[in-house]
Amino acid sequence: MSSVPPTPIDPRGPRFGAAITSVVLAITLILGPGAPALVLLILQTAAFALGSLVGLSVQPYGILYRSLVRPRLSSPTEWEDPRPPRFAQTVGLIFALAGLAGLVWAPVLFYVAVGVALIAALLNAVFDFCLGCEVYLLGRRLAGRPLASLGSEA
Repeated sequence: MSSVPPTPIDPRGPRFGAAITSVVLAITLILGPGAPALVLLILQTAAFALGSLVGLSVQPYGILYRSLVRPRLSSPTEWEDPRPPRFAQTVGLIFALAGLAGLVWAPVLFYVAVGVALIAALLNAVFDFCLGCEVYLLGRRLAGRPLASLGSEA
């Protein structure tokens, strides 16, 4: 079965989003369990949910990138398949939901879940290493269905 790959994205967008996510999650951890952290974590969970369930085009940090940052940059030299970053949003959503559950039932779960999500976001923001993307690509390779390279032709 042949399917048309989705429209490629500027790979700098998810990295920008990871930087914002890192700040939000770091502040959430610093605040610790309580109402202010709950508000921030709900907002971050909503951002992950939009990116995961609806698509990267409606992810709030992606919208900020496309409207405020990208117009000031040169065109990207390469493009990226949006499926790995969208999967990474799903992983972030799972950890954010676990963090919310931890706020209600087990503070240690809050710290672990938000801490893991923060580490993954920092890896992307600082080192351009998307852990969720790599897990997605590994899963594709293990299933015998690697993604075709988009290169710079998009």
